[in-house]
Amino acid sequence: MPTLKQLAVETLTHMVEGGQERLPVDDEARGILRQWMMDARRGSVPAAAPAPAAAEPEMSVEQKLAYLQQRAADWKPARRLGTLRETMVFAVGNPHARLMLVGEAPGYEEERQGEPFVGPAGQLLTKVLKAMGLQRSEVYISNVCKFRPSMGENQGTANRAPSPEELAACLPLIMAEIRAIRPACIVCLGGSSAKGLLGAQQGVSALRGQWLECQGVPVRVTYHPSYLLRNEAISARRALWEDMLAVMQHLGMPISEKQQHYFQ
Repeated sequence: MPTLKQLAVETLTHMVEGGQERLPVDDEARGILRQWMMDARRGSVPAAAPAPAAAEPEMSVEQKLAYLQQRAADWKPARRLGTLRETMVFAVGNPHARLMLVGEAPGYEEERQGEPFVGPAGQLLTKVLKAMGLQRSEVYISNVCKFRPSMGENQGTANRAPSPEELAACLPLIMAEIRAIRPACIVCLGGSSAKGLLGAQQGVSALRGQWLECQGVPVRVTYHPSYLLRNEAISARRALWEDMLAVMQHLGMPISEKQQHYFQ
């Protein structure tokens, strides 16, 4: 039988996903519920038992993602902030993928093309995947924040990292994506992604090189490809590749001698 904590987290998650932002409770109760939700995001609260099939008809992964994409297009918690641009960029890739990659937010090219990781950083990510023996179509690629953070009327091609408030506003969407896909592992690309999914306060350097967890799914944190575009040091590229080798090993993928010794 699910505990009170599990039931509360399940109920609050559905409420947030439905766009509800306020709950008429006192400050003490609000503090307890906030802590329970933070615990759940870090994976320390087991999920409550699923609803009976009769109460909630089974949907395919594709149907769940189509529903989420529809909800995301007019996601009120994000819209109400007034700090995000209008175009929603959802996700791309295989809904049955074992590997899920999560970035921070769409940039100029992503907003223009309506697809995550298609700009210079995305092109580098595609090369990394190819070096792993994977195509973009074989993995699932998304962002925590579904809208490009605004920098005012004359923003042009400039981008900025999403704020904690912007990450929090969109967090229920990416959490629902993870529940729908249930990948074998997740790669957080960059510090903002790790802050959103894991509630992490440390930077990438402190988080990488270890397995963490989100909703029971193993998570590896590594550098965002845009960081490698700014920092061409071999040590940075070696660090990202080491993380990807760990992911390949976790997924049981074959690792060639050449792959094993890249950047050495």
